[in-house]
Amino acid sequence: MEPRGRSPRPIRVLVVDDSAFMRTAIARMVESDPDMEVVGTARDGLDALEKVASLRPDLLTMDIEMPRMNGLETLQRLMAEHPLPVIVVSSLTQAGAEATLQAFELGAFECIPKELSYASLDIVKVRDELIEKIKAGFQAKIVPRPKHPAQSPLATVPIRPAAPLGPPPAVVAIGASTGGPKALQEVLTGLPSDFPVGIVIVQHMPPGFTGPFAKRLDTLSKISVREARGEEAIEPGTALVAPAGSQMLVQRRTYGTLAVQLSQTPKHPLHTPSVDVMMLSVAEVCGSRSMGVILTGMGCDGAAGIKAIYQKGGITIGQDEATCVVWGMPRACHEAKTLRREVPLQRVAAEMVSATAVAHQRV
Repeated sequence: MEPRGRSPRPIRVLVVDDSAFMRTAIARMVESDPDMEVVGTARDGLDALEKVASLRPDLLTMDIEMPRMNGLETLQRLMAEHPLPVIVVSSLTQAGAEATLQAFELGAFECIPKELSYASLDIVKVRDELIEKIKAGFQAKIVPRPKHPAQSPLATVPIRPAAPLGPPPAVVAIGASTGGPKALQEVLTGLPSDFPVGIVIVQHMPPGFTGPFAKRLDTLSKISVREARGEEAIEPGTALVAPAGSQMLVQRRTYGTLAVQLSQTPKHPLHTPSVDVMMLSVAEVCGSRSMGVILTGMGCDGAAGIKAIYQKGGITIGQDEATCVVWGMPRACHEAKTLRREVPLQRVAAEMVSATAVAHQRV
C-alpha cells in the first residue's frame, strides 16, 4: 500500500555509508521529518549487518562502494537473513548505475543519486524525494530473494483461452516506477523473440541509469531492448526505454509506421519521462489499437494514460496488488475502473502474447 499519513511510531532508519559527511547529511534529511528517526549509522557492510541485528531498523539507506564489505555483498546477506527495504545511495557514474541495477536484482527497494546530496541548491528536492521513498519503503512488501530463479512466465503460466479484450494492438506501452526494474525484467524475459509488435517503456529512474538498464534487459531478453534515441521506428520484437530527463511520445510517420519522439514538452509536474505523457500519445495515435500495461510504482503516473487508452477501446492491463512492491500506480487505475484485466506479475507477459497473437494479421 501507499503511505497513509503519519505512522503510529517513528520509522526507524539505519544510515550506511563509509563517508562521515554522507552519514551526517542523510541523517539530517531523515530526521527533518517527524515520522522518522535515525536509530544508528554504519560505516561499511559488516558494521551494518551487526547493527541490523542489534538495532532492528525498519529500513536502510546504503552506499554501494564501501570497504570490507560493499553494498552488493551486504544486500545479498541482508535479504537472505533479515529482509528489509533498502534505498541505495548510488553514484551517477556508469559503474555506479550498473551496480545499482545489480542491487535492484538483489532486492533493493529504490535508489537515490549520491551526487545530488552534495549540492546545496538541490538539497530540498533530494530530502523530499528521500523522505517519500522511505515512507513508501516502510509500507512496501519486501521478501527474500529466491535461491533458485523462477522459470519464465511463459513456461510456468499457461495462456488461458479468453475472449479478446480488444483489437490487436499496434504498440504496447508499459509504465513502472518503484519495484519496476525487477518487474520489467520478469515481463520482458517472458516474451518470445518474435513478439509481433513494438514496445515503449517509461520506468522512473534518475538520469544516467536508463541506458545501462536497457542494456541489461537486452542481454537477458529474447527481444531487443535499447534506450530510445528519438526519431526512430517502433519495430516488432523491440522495446524502447525512455531516457531519463526526456518525455517520450509516439507519433505516426506514414500509414502503418510508428516512431518515438523525444522532447522536453509537455511538462509534467513530477516525472520526466512520464507514463501519462507517453500513454496519452499512444491513445491519440493508435486509438483502439493501443495496449497499456501499468506495473508496480508509487503515485498515480499512468492513470490518465490508461484511462485514455481504455476510453479509445484499447487493451489495459494492471499488475495486481499481491505482486506489486508498491500498489500505487496500478491502484489508481483500479480505482478509476479503467483496467480491463488485473493479473499477477507472472502473467503479464502471457497477457501481452495473447493480446498480440493476431497482430500479424494487420488490417
